Amino acid sequence: MTTPMAALQESYNRQGFLSGLPVLNEMELRQVRHAFSALEEEFGEAHCQYSLHNVHLQYPWVLDLAKHPHILRAVKAILGPDVVLLDSRFICKYPILPPGNIQENRDQDKPDAANGLPYVAWHQDMRYWGISDGPVLSVWLALDDSLKDNGALQVIPGSHCSGMLPHRQATRSGNMLSVNQEIPEELVPVEKSEFCPLSAGQMSIHDGLLVHASDVNTSQRRRCGFVIRYVPTCASPTQDPDRPRKFTATLLACGTDHFNHFSNKLENMC
Repeated sequence: MTTPMAALQESYNRQGFLSGLPVLNEMELRQVRHAFSALEEEFGEAHCQYSLHNVHLQYPWVLDLAKHPHILRAVKAILGPDVVLLDSRFICKYPILPPGNIQENRDQDKPDAANGLPYVAWHQDMRYWGISDGPVLSVWLALDDSLKDNGALQVIPGSHCSGMLPHRQATRSGNMLSVNQEIPEELVPVEKSEFCPLSAGQMSIHDGLLVHASDVNTSQRRRCGFVIRYVPTCASPTQDPDRPRKFTATLLACGTDHFNHFSNKLENMC
């Protein structure tokens, strides 16, 4: 990455996200895609869609992704030198419908044509991650090209500055969020939304308060990405008796942990 880190940090602080950052070279991308294909063969597409959670604890190649120097360089520029890896997950949207089906249905005035197909509703990560005293930064590393037609990330620039918005249970089926929540559409200025297209091997990063979503994959191509959550070591788990959370896959990504807020933190990555 040739863009000065100070310029990246300034843009991130203003917009709440960065996109199109290069991470994997051609050889690395080929190796990662081959390794992921082995997981698809072992577990099947249905499992690989959203259930490959924290497998950086099981597969060294996944941990290598989470500690890739290009990723950590950007993360440290935003969060500082002392960083904990909180969580990771592969998210895949596989082609669902034969070519044209969704568009044909829309042309016939059927607005619910994509209802029930996998999408991610408008939301903020901090609403359900249970973290206080520090930000959450999410990395979205593209294993495939991630474009508008196969369900690329959409964001509302600057929305991280508006604080936490109300969330409710999603009214449309197919929401991939595990707690099925969404920000009511009347609170989302969709006219300001921007897509974050990525070429395979690139990443986007976004703040935990940034309002974001992604649509149904209407293409005939898979859209697979590796999502990694990082927090500064000063952050701590929120104590919520109504929804207790356990962070069982945390690792010190870089620097030193002077706080030890994640008492079950595993061995260091650095």
